[in-house]
Amino acid sequence: MSVFNIGDKVETIDDVISGTIINVDGVNITIEDTNGFVITFLDKELTIIGTDITVTNYEVAKIKSEKEIPKKRKTKVFKPKERNAPKMEVDLHVHKLVKNSANMSSYDKLNLQLETAKRQLEFAMRKKIQKIVFIHGVGEGVLKEELRYLFRRYENIKFYDADYQKYGMGATEVYVYQNS
Repeated sequence: MSVFNIGDKVETIDDVISGTIINVDGVNITIEDTNGFVITFLDKELTIIGTDITVTNYEVAKIKSEKEIPKKRKTKVFKPKERNAPKMEVDLHVHKLVKNSANMSSYDKLNLQLETAKRQLEFAMRKKIQKIVFIHGVGEGVLKEELRYLFRRYENIKFYDADYQKYGMGATEVYVYQNS
């Protein structure tokens, strides 16, 4: 049993078409729209326009919320934990820096190591690499102390012993604070 009768004023649910019913054939409803065009719709696509229908603001808001496209939620971007951040490694052993160190004095070797450390640290700062591991070895601790003296000259870094399991006591890790 259809709720629509010939002569009823109707409009479409999902479009801006309204008119008067001129034929009812089961679920097919034929209307003449306000421009004089004859169009056939299914009964579920139409609603009766009448003055006796009242719609509350709550019902309107509910329908709007159902048809609204949900907004994308902003997801927080989590930085990887420090221990997973890629590190730059600089091996300061003399045999890794020069082919032949036989002619070099201890002073020359130490200066070469310190200059290499300074150059690599400044390179890392320019390239915004946050972590650098300087492998200095254990030895007598002279290079380690000289490196720490060098690192204290920079305000935007902190340094500490590197991962003991990976490097033992022979490495110092430097963390560079980024300005932006």
